[in-house]
This record gives sequence, C-alpha cells and structure tokens, in this order.
Amino acid sequence: MAFIQIIEGLTSRGDEIEALSADLEARTEGRFTARRSIRAQDRDDPSRFMVIVFFDSYESAMENSSLPETGEFSAKMMELIDGPPTFHNLDVLTDKTF
Repeated sequence: MAFIQIIEGLTSRGDEIEALSADLEARTEGRFTARRSIRAQDRDDPSRFMVIVFFDSYESAMENSSLPETGEFSAKMMELIDGPPTFHNLDVLTDKTF
C-alpha cells in the first residue's frame, strides 16, 4: 500500500530547507526510497510550509527514515524551522489522476 508523509511547519528559511533537501537527495542517491516530493507554501501565511513525500509503502518510508543521512537532515531541518513540525503519516486508500 502506498504511503505519504506530510511535514508541516513554520519558517522564514524556506530556501535553506530546499538546499538541505537537495543535499540529502544527492548524498543518498540510489538509497533514497522516496518516489516524489512536493514542497508547498501557504498563500495566506508565507511562513507556513508543507512537504509532501510519496513512498511505495510504509516499509519503504521506514527504510528511508533509517538512513543516517535522514537523521542528519532532520536535525538540521529542526534548526531552520520555528517550533516543532507536525507530521501526518498516511496510508493511501485511493489515488486518482484526472
């Protein structure tokens, strides 16, 4: 079953988060299990962001989470956001493209 993780938080340092994400992808090439990632910004509150990460399965997400680089990324990301993020861990029940 496909799995999505949504990370929601506040920051004024979105460009730094984007650079940190690009570095993670480069350092984990061939081992990174995410299939797709979307970073979005709230139009009504530009400090609010969401990162939506798509995985083939929950197990695939946990494999990615166990990479040492993912832990390093998480620690650095916490320094770039204002307060703790909110995580939403979602099993995909329906996926339609129109």
